[in-house]
Amino acid sequence: MIDVTLLGTGGSIPLPDRYLSSAIIEYKGRKILMDAGEGTGVSMRAVRSGFKSLDVICITHLHGDHVIGLQGILGTTSNTGRTEPITIIGPKGIKDVMKGFRVIMPWLNYDINIIEDPTPGEPIVINNKYIHGELSISALPVKHTRPNFAYRVDLKREPKFDPQKAKANEVPQRIWGDLQRGQKPVEYEGKTYTPDMVLGEARKGMRVSWVTDTRPTPEIPGFIEGSDLLLSCANFGSNDDTEKAKNKMHMTFAEAATQAKKGHVKEMVLTHFSQAMRDPEKYVKNATDIFPNTVIGKDHMHFTLNYDQAFAEPTMIEEKEDTKENN
Repeated sequence: MIDVTLLGTGGSIPLPDRYLSSAIIEYKGRKILMDAGEGTGVSMRAVRSGFKSLDVICITHLHGDHVIGLQGILGTTSNTGRTEPITIIGPKGIKDVMKGFRVIMPWLNYDINIIEDPTPGEPIVINNKYIHGELSISALPVKHTRPNFAYRVDLKREPKFDPQKAKANEVPQRIWGDLQRGQKPVEYEGKTYTPDMVLGEARKGMRVSWVTDTRPTPEIPGFIEGSDLLLSCANFGSNDDTEKAKNKMHMTFAEAATQAKKGHVKEMVLTHFSQAMRDPEKYVKNATDIFPNTVIGKDHMHFTLNYDQAFAEPTMIEEKEDTKENN
């Protein structure tokens, strides 16, 4: 199960009812943050997501509405008493940004592992038992006014154990568990047994994709292919604003929907709305006419993804005062 919460759905300028575009992905109590614009930390407190279990922060690009809130988040996380390292992934220049932040934040309780300009499409190696093992994060360069990445989080699903197959291959029952849990051969009584001797067919896992501040590109549909949830920027709702979108290097609702359709995703949530677009719902048909499973994102909207789920119904997290000290 993966939980996804929208922390903000605005672009460029935060509004009283709309923080800047950001989301948090949670798996087994550990968290991955997508972007960190101004106010992201406040929104994290509002939804009680917690800071201490934040392991990875993925920064798409170095515009202020995606990175300015990073300093406050790291400071708050340090105040929880966290001592485990945090990994920050971002485009070229993210190391310089962090050097600047450390001038006013030299006292963190934990180390920061910075992965700058990751190799496109390849899983990023992160020293965390869940993210390095069960989860993987990949990045794809996209088309904006400065270097920018889309991100994808994959949860792999191990094949089911097949006792009939194990018996047919004459695998001793004593090592069934070792082969089911592991990925390496097991030596037993002079013979070598491999996991494929006890496991059935591969099963589809889960995929969440984060694509923001970009024009449509030929590579995006393949990168987001089959996503259970696609969080996509849609700065402009009206099809009449296509030229504006081209000039600003963003997407319209219709363009985002076309990318989702080509990528055969299950569900798309639109976000990163222009501050001039006060009512995104007004333009939703421009997306749903192309890709019906489109949701207009709202701050603090929450999705729970399960295996083989056809469609994740959004719920809203009610804001409450956060009284936890070490969240």
